[in-house]
Amino acid sequence: MQTKVDFLVIGTGIAGLIYALKVADHGSVCLLSKTSTDDTATSQAQGGIAAVMYSPDNYEKHIADTIRAGAGLNDEEIVRITICESTERIRELIEWGTQFDKEKSGHYALAKEGGHSEFRILHHKDNTGFEIQRALSEKVRQHPNIQIMENHFSIDLITQHHLHEPVTRDRPDLTCFGVYALDKSTGEIKTILSRVTMIASGGLGNVYQTTTNPVFATGDGIAMAYRARAIIDHIEFVQFHPTSLYNPGEKPSFLITEAMRGAGAILKTKAGEAFMEKYDPRKELAPRDIVARAIDNEMKLSGSEYVYLDARSITREEMLTHFPTIYAKCLSVGIDITKDMIPVVPAAHYSCGGIKTDKNGLTSVKNLYASGEVACTGLHGANRLASNSLLESAVFSHRAAQHAVSCFRENGFADAVPDWDAEGTVLNEEMILITQSKKEVQSIMSNYVGIVRSNLRLNRALNRLKIIYNETEDLYNKSVLTEEICELRNLINVAYLIIKMAMNRKQSIGLHYNIDYPANPPKT
Repeated sequence: MQTKVDFLVIGTGIAGLIYALKVADHGSVCLLSKTSTDDTATSQAQGGIAAVMYSPDNYEKHIADTIRAGAGLNDEEIVRITICESTERIRELIEWGTQFDKEKSGHYALAKEGGHSEFRILHHKDNTGFEIQRALSEKVRQHPNIQIMENHFSIDLITQHHLHEPVTRDRPDLTCFGVYALDKSTGEIKTILSRVTMIASGGLGNVYQTTTNPVFATGDGIAMAYRARAIIDHIEFVQFHPTSLYNPGEKPSFLITEAMRGAGAILKTKAGEAFMEKYDPRKELAPRDIVARAIDNEMKLSGSEYVYLDARSITREEMLTHFPTIYAKCLSVGIDITKDMIPVVPAAHYSCGGIKTDKNGLTSVKNLYASGEVACTGLHGANRLASNSLLESAVFSHRAAQHAVSCFRENGFADAVPDWDAEGTVLNEEMILITQSKKEVQSIMSNYVGIVRSNLRLNRALNRLKIIYNETEDLYNKSVLTEEICELRNLINVAYLIIKMAMNRKQSIGLHYNIDYPANPPKT
């Protein structure tokens, strides 16, 4: 089955929905969701979205905070674009129906998180992403030009490779013509052709054993783009959120928002001693990489599997008003956070790297855009400043939409694109091979390529990953495709990229901490 559409969008979080809404008045749009429209990382985002709203805050302060958190590896032009367009993008979300919390005065209630010098985090209680998702999804469902295809897994981008033309990584006319997508309900692999394709498929957290990312965040977009010869950048910088609820066996790990530390919660050892002052004068409000490494070090020093977050200084009224979801979740596992400390552990949370894009969200492959966590705009540098991610999605989906609308009619549809060739494949009955390989990949990454790395650990990780890669490619080429085998293949691709880029980074900086190199030497 072949479908033709002007704009193809892979992913239905904030990045995909904003882009779809902005291009839909100009042509036909197809939205692909791996699960359901509202089942996204955006919908699970707790903390908020950063933007300059009121004095004494200003753009220069937000820019400085972003570059400081990113250890100076940020693209300053991209930082300025993002921050200076922040207020306008927030107003647009509000116009579309997003309801951020307000004070009695009518001003928006702004929170402060680690690395921020001012109160500038807009939020809706402790489920901001859910509120943004709700508003955008309602708008998308009402638009007559948008077709939503749920439970469709994007397998591979269609390029000249599928037209049997020679392809090299530096080929200047490398072009994306659409995607092959697996209809999970029927097993059919569909050919969807497009003038323009937007990848907004989210992150890669499930390459690690412990992650706050939803279970479907398996790096699919990055892996597809890599196989299509797009440039991938800064993917060694994986942010571990310092505080996820320690609840063994639960996937994904439940996030304890940084806003709780902003409200006065303190990190303590299992012995009840505060420790952050040993690591940074900003204590609990230091950037996430510093806090995560501090917790990791305290756990190793004590042999503990977790530390505590003590939120008992926060009043019950404030707790129920601002953190009702966290309160209810902890209560469900026997922890009353108004009386008890919360056991927490770092968890893989956000990829600061991804598919390299320009200031209009365009990748190195023609007609292919990327936005959101899947992309590397240059905003985050070596470490993402808290609550800048939703903002980045809003800004660059807007810019990508403007650029795509200006030129999409010049793009024709590819001729003679073959349908997916499944000849000679058989239904794989050995699910244990896939599940075991997935566990092995996650174990390799968590033990050797996590918060703290070394040259020895990285080499060991690469050697072990090569074995799994060869086994999986052999299985993939013989099997009728399923979501499970495709996800495993993508996780392996992403793990390889993280390891290789970590090996190439001969310094410790930001989220990449290698014990064989001095920390944060001058930028070269």
